[in-house]
Amino acid sequence: MQTLFDSGRIVDLVLIFVVLEVVALLALRRRRKRGLGVAAILTLVAPGVCLFLALRAALTAAPWPVIAGWLLAALITHGLDLWGRWRAAERAKVP
Repeated sequence: MQTLFDSGRIVDLVLIFVVLEVVALLALRRRRKRGLGVAAILTLVAPGVCLFLALRAALTAAPWPVIAGWLLAALITHGLDLWGRWRAAERAKVP
């Protein structure tokens, strides 16, 4: 188990589960013909993926600009997700 963390492979395993989650959400959407759109699903998981990549970079002793870059990407994608949700909520209010 220690090797999984030292090598950063634990993050790779978690990211595999995130990909499986996205595939499952897309399949569920297609099957039920309702649910979140592709863009909404991707912006939903993107900040978490970026945070996991920052964690992987930190676990593998990557240079600080790499870690900072992933953290910045997480902030930007989180902002995009919030912006999209805000717009959708505003559209839902309009009669």
